[in-house]
Amino acid sequence: MSKATNRVERSVHLRWVPIDKMRVSSRAQRDQSKGRIDAIAAGFDIEQIGTPTVNERDGIFWIIDGAHRIGAMKQIGWGDQQVQCWCYDGLTEEEEAETFLKLNDVKPVSAMHRFKVGVVANRDIESDIDRVVRSLGLNVSTGGGVGSIGAVGSLHKAYKKVGPGALAQSLRIIRDAYGDPGFKASVIDGISLVVGKYGDELDEERAVVKLSSANGGLSALTGKAAVIRKSTGEPVTQCTAAAAVEIYNTGRGGQKIPGWWRVEAAS
Repeated sequence: MSKATNRVERSVHLRWVPIDKMRVSSRAQRDQSKGRIDAIAAGFDIEQIGTPTVNERDGIFWIIDGAHRIGAMKQIGWGDQQVQCWCYDGLTEEEEAETFLKLNDVKPVSAMHRFKVGVVANRDIESDIDRVVRSLGLNVSTGGGVGSIGAVGSLHKAYKKVGPGALAQSLRIIRDAYGDPGFKASVIDGISLVVGKYGDELDEERAVVKLSSANGGLSALTGKAAVIRKSTGEPVTQCTAAAAVEIYNTGRGGQKIPGWWRVEAAS
């Protein structure tokens, strides 16, 4: 605050910005929804547009907040107009992403969008999860392509609970035992609990062989977990872990591990 003027100075300022000079960063912004743009355009009301937020970098005004509203204005033929925006000067793409996250703390942004922008913003947890996933030849995405993991909430949960090493081992086991169908939230939750609890007692190779060769494969795990849940009333994550341990211990030979509920009771 300036003592002379008694005013609070902000780094962002109001400015009239040409719409045709605005762009959307595919990395530092959420994916654009054509349906949402269509809906705004269909009921367009200039009084409801508010004040978008942009950043001028290299002569381009990169939209930080308000991309769907700007998209609607272009759609109704206002691409040659100017609109009053909150304007930053010279932010990096990383800083744009961080600003987007701060502006959207109170707005409904999907976990996947928040994760992707968090990676661009170089936030520690999101960046490390992304590193772990990519190191295994996988990616965090809802696109459904080969190696895609959409259960971003489970990745966060596992990372915070068991750490990056155990997360990596959990994803390797799931990948090698089940392939892409195994990357369901309940499976990531359950397997990461097992890896986190048993540590070096767990033989990764045995886990892959036992889980993959169980009659029904992934269905054997989820089906057994459903039976355990029905009989115990415990959360699905715990029941998936218990089911995985039961499958791991089936058959003769090999080093078995203590039953899941015994380990849980002792912890």
